[in-house]
Amino acid sequence: MGLDRRGFVKFVVGGVAGTLFTPVIWQGLDDASIWSQNWGWIPRVPKGEVKTKSALSKLCPSGCAVKVKVIEGKPFAAVGNAANPMSKGGVCPICAGGAQLLYSPARVKSPMKKVGEGKFEAIKWEDAEALLVEKLTPLKGQEGKIAAISGDETGSANEVLSALLSGLGNAGGFAVMPGEMYTATRGVKLMGGNGQPGFDIEGADLVLMIGADALDSWGTSVANLKAFAASHPTGGAATAQYIYAGPTLNNTASVCDKWLAVPPTATATFSLALAHALIEAGAVSSAADFAEYKALAAKAAAGFEAATGLKAEALKELAAKIKAAKAPLVVAGASFGQGAGALDFVAAASLNVLLGRVGQKGGMTVLGAAPKAIASAADRENAKDAASLLAQVATGKAAPAALLIYEANPAYALPQAAEMAKAMGNIAFKVSFSTYMDETAALADLILPAPHPYERYDDAMNPYGVAKATYLAGKPVLKQPVLDVKDPVDVLLAAAGKLGLSLGFETYADVIKAKAKALGADFDALAAGGIWNGEPKGGALSLGAGALAKAAPAAADEKAVALAPVTRLAYGSATLATPPANLLNVRDTELKGKDLFVQLNAATAKKLGVAEGNKVKLSAGGAEVKALVHVNEGVAANTAAILLGFGRSAWDEFTKGKGDNVYKILTVSDEAGTGLKVWAGSTVTVAKV
Repeated sequence: MGLDRRGFVKFVVGGVAGTLFTPVIWQGLDDASIWSQNWGWIPRVPKGEVKTKSALSKLCPSGCAVKVKVIEGKPFAAVGNAANPMSKGGVCPICAGGAQLLYSPARVKSPMKKVGEGKFEAIKWEDAEALLVEKLTPLKGQEGKIAAISGDETGSANEVLSALLSGLGNAGGFAVMPGEMYTATRGVKLMGGNGQPGFDIEGADLVLMIGADALDSWGTSVANLKAFAASHPTGGAATAQYIYAGPTLNNTASVCDKWLAVPPTATATFSLALAHALIEAGAVSSAADFAEYKALAAKAAAGFEAATGLKAEALKELAAKIKAAKAPLVVAGASFGQGAGALDFVAAASLNVLLGRVGQKGGMTVLGAAPKAIASAADRENAKDAASLLAQVATGKAAPAALLIYEANPAYALPQAAEMAKAMGNIAFKVSFSTYMDETAALADLILPAPHPYERYDDAMNPYGVAKATYLAGKPVLKQPVLDVKDPVDVLLAAAGKLGLSLGFETYADVIKAKAKALGADFDALAAGGIWNGEPKGGALSLGAGALAKAAPAAADEKAVALAPVTRLAYGSATLATPPANLLNVRDTELKGKDLFVQLNAATAKKLGVAEGNKVKLSAGGAEVKALVHVNEGVAANTAAILLGFGRSAWDEFTKGKGDNVYKILTVSDEAGTGLKVWAGSTVTVAKV
């Protein structure tokens, strides 16, 4: 029997073998040697007995429970942990390369102090920690003088970081990198709920993903792939339908049963127009705002074809499929970096309310807040977003004298990245707690190297997308780190003590064990690859009509096209550059040499007066990105699709200087009625160079 599409997906779920089928772009012999895995910086694996140790690898946004293969204590490979009920033995394409990344030349090898523009010198840990305390001491009690940015969505490190700021009189200074969880939680509030949304993909018989690249770069992608594979058995009938509505024929859309090409500027219109089609087909809701919602849906339907480029008949067909399903689910979202707002989430999530699918098996859930290990810690949902914080710094509305950056890269991975990096220059003392020499670390005054996941204790509470309250934890695989690193949380707890503040713990391990105890979980079982689950709250949600009525229509610009930043987890994330081994898999229609490609469908290319191979300039917000044109019918109308994750100015020889940073041309606006910074509606002008 041949390997059909469903069989192919089922085959790759257990690992990254599927990436080997993509074209290799590096043609020369020299390049081939550079991109091979026989790099000199990776220790040779000794001969001996192969053992496995459990670890929580948070190299990817959601975290993978992995089994690390070691010989004489040296890791050489990572595979999925079959004992973990979420990943079921699967592993994502980033965490699969965890052993190589342990020895990456981009790792920060010891504490570093800036001694000149772009120049650092190595210092001892005792000197580095003393400098941290020295700089923070005069700022104690001065509100607005200490800020922090965290790039960790799920870890208890955020409790320590926010509690430290609160204890030093800067409770409002804690910010997080923007992401799905952040905006979606606010979307739930706009619908009258309180908590993090979850999606029971495994239990649904029809999954409509609106902007959510759920089989690649959105949410718990490994678990999602497992659910997809189970519902699409090789040689057997599918037990669930998967439909993707989004701007590109990405890795998710390419294996789904249907793809609807929806521009990134029209996701809310698509969702509400679909609601109208469902209502026309007989859907009703007892929600108090149904009448207002019905009117908004009818208005959206009237402008559907103009906004999306799709025919109204496509909505009727989709509505009929949804009505025929026993357990339909709508997954709302835009993969990391695409900057969808809370109103986009509400528009899509409201379909679950309309269909009565909230709190049901195979439906949307709401997860309540987890108990804290540190009572004074801030609720993550009340944190600022990093884009807003640095925008205030740029305009002088905020003036922190010290900025602590934990596992985040705001100088690279925020919209209008050049302006964000420039704003950081207004802050006198910047500390980067980073495993790798990224763009933000390169701008810091003090770099305190963080351990690799195999060298540290860590945890993950409710990775975004899980249907039930979920907790994972891990402990070090190695007895000693391979470099001169310390856990950032241990450093912060020690600094708190020297600043006269007791947070109740001496180490991060103590914090995580206390968290597990507060949940009633067994830490040792978690560290072995287990999982703790609690029940979701469920509860009633409104349709969010009041919030949706405030949404401002997208401004029309005949000269501009919608910008669709494409994310592929194998190519890295907002906090991790493309792993060297994964660069082999970048397609030659995505990156050629140092040039990115912008993908346009034929009609859009003709409208813009460009053709295959033309060099063009994409401009927005006073910045520009140069790229080559690739004509591709897997892109929505009036949309320019281009890869995120390239254009690095730091890291290593494998990633630096390849392509351009698309975050530069993502333009930010304030979302009507919420005040959130959004950029999913970014548009660009495209001109030949």
